[in-house]
Amino acid sequence: MPRDLPVGNGRVLINFDKDYNLRDIYYPHVGQENQTVGHPSRFGVWADGQFAWVGPGWYIDRKYMKETLVTDVLLRHDQLKLDLRVHDVVDYVYDLFMREIHVQDLSGRHREVRLFFNHDFHIYEHEVGDTAYYDPRTEAVIHYKKNRWFLTSAAGSRKRGVEQWATGNKELGEREGTWRDAEDDGLLGCNPIAQGSVDSTIGTSLSVPASGEAVAYAWICFGTSYEAVAQIHEHIREEGPAYIVPRNQNYWRLWVNPDHIDFLSLPHKVVDLYKRSLLIIRTQIDEGGAIIAANDHDIARFARDTYSYLWPRDGALVANALSRAGYRDLAEKFYLFCADVIKEEGYLLHKYNPDKSLASSWHPWMRDGMPDLPIQEDETALVLWSVWENFKRYRDVEFMKPLFKGLVRRGADFLVKHRDPETLLPLPSHDLWEERYGVHTFTVASVVGGLRAAAGFAHALGELERYNTYLKAAEDMQGAMVKYMWSEGDGRFCRMATRTADGYNLDMTVDAAMYSVFAFAGLPPGDPKVKATMDAIKEKLWVKTDVGGVARYQDDYYHQVSKDIKNVPGNPWFICTMWLARYQIATARTGSDLREALKLIEWVVDHALPSGVLAEQVNPYNNEPLSVSPLTWSHADFVVTVHDYLERTKQLMSEAVFEHTIMPV
Repeated sequence: MPRDLPVGNGRVLINFDKDYNLRDIYYPHVGQENQTVGHPSRFGVWADGQFAWVGPGWYIDRKYMKETLVTDVLLRHDQLKLDLRVHDVVDYVYDLFMREIHVQDLSGRHREVRLFFNHDFHIYEHEVGDTAYYDPRTEAVIHYKKNRWFLTSAAGSRKRGVEQWATGNKELGEREGTWRDAEDDGLLGCNPIAQGSVDSTIGTSLSVPASGEAVAYAWICFGTSYEAVAQIHEHIREEGPAYIVPRNQNYWRLWVNPDHIDFLSLPHKVVDLYKRSLLIIRTQIDEGGAIIAANDHDIARFARDTYSYLWPRDGALVANALSRAGYRDLAEKFYLFCADVIKEEGYLLHKYNPDKSLASSWHPWMRDGMPDLPIQEDETALVLWSVWENFKRYRDVEFMKPLFKGLVRRGADFLVKHRDPETLLPLPSHDLWEERYGVHTFTVASVVGGLRAAAGFAHALGELERYNTYLKAAEDMQGAMVKYMWSEGDGRFCRMATRTADGYNLDMTVDAAMYSVFAFAGLPPGDPKVKATMDAIKEKLWVKTDVGGVARYQDDYYHQVSKDIKNVPGNPWFICTMWLARYQIATARTGSDLREALKLIEWVVDHALPSGVLAEQVNPYNNEPLSVSPLTWSHADFVVTVHDYLERTKQLMSEAVFEHTIMPV
């Protein structure tokens, strides 16, 4: 079930599912220690002797308040005759999750309404040895294990504290959890403590006037000790919970509008998704600099692992988007993270946890009986490329100075050495999709871009010998790419080359990642070889259904929905669709050309979830999100594509003015 409405502050991340169940709670790192392991924590309502957990049977409209990381969720239940408008937020300062619930009567009668909040924690990602208890000092229910403490409380019409509660066992025999306790009569048993595999439910009540509204609050405080959560809780009780939502609205509106950007004539829906994408990206970034690929625990059912890691490639591309949008501090934290974890030999490994430890991997350290590096070489190369793009934009010499020796020079020296001595192409490694081992066009293009970036740094610092070494290696590799990876017979670049005794066997499967030959390898967008390759991507990978979009490659098996390869070469991916748009922008000569690219940008907007969340891919027949949601990379590529569009539009407008002509935009 795809995740939606992420809210976070760099230490706490909260995700919901399509039924508006609270599904993921990450703390103390974004992407590390999912304190629910994807188990739902429910929200229920009792009125006039009827009870309903939010989910099926409710009308649910899941959105955010404009330009904020505060949700705006409308819930309606026809039998209960209630409307609920809920605002969820993780405070930007305190490790605090707050829910503000506006309950509207639709019956025309004064009523008592009870709200129930179930919390199904699996502290440290397992249920063994948890404790849940009612704490009379704070009038709250607290869950803890070792140095993870979570305080849950609420405020209604009667008191600022829990009115009723239940703690008990779950996942033991037929025990489903305390959430069942509220269903019969809207009352909880008030068991004071439970230990082992436990959950809890708290309740508060509202006096709702006829056809009127009343407001309740519920919150979770996060900390590493009792004193830490009690201090946050006491602050809420003293100040009152009502100020939390407004102050976070103001903060995030300031954050997402740091400087004036002239969006020209872009449709409002595109501008809205641009800002929403930046906000969603922010929720996926840990305070320590790790840019997490995706935080959707349900993907664990597919491979018994998740996307809650830092892939240096994804991080580099997301950091570039942040840098272009003006968020250099977030990008530079990522570069410092990479500088800390890069190996002495100069390469970055497969992926990392937010605390900088090495993450799980399926890349072997031995191949055909011989030692082999378990890397994707593009990950090292694209970090160098991204750092250079950031430096060109901001020219912060003080920031760059320590990075050059520790990250850039070390990484570039590795890229120079890790080449086939005869062909000068990179040695084999795993591809960006992590499915094939060989020499990949995307990898080659990335390494060319990384070496050119390192040459730029060396030249700027006057290290001319290194400059010449890096630049020559980049030029030699670009020439080798054209020599060995271009197929005259097929009239386009290959996806992958496999070394043979006298050259390479070419895999000519059309792959959207071949856009990299102009994005990173320095070939002009108008180069005939680039054009032929991109034409093949457009022709072979466009999904010919009502959904549309660009697939990754021909006969993509990952979450495959259809074997009608001619019409559905694979599921549509947001990033692949944006790669085609970026090529159309790069080659645009008229306003009409740009309008073709704008159609693809609008395609992304029209196929996002109502909240603005972008998944990795969507079903080619019904547009349902597939794989993980949100995918940080999807949002980053949308941001970059919008910047490409605006910059190219301004260039063409300037050229039109110079020529005393008018260019329609």
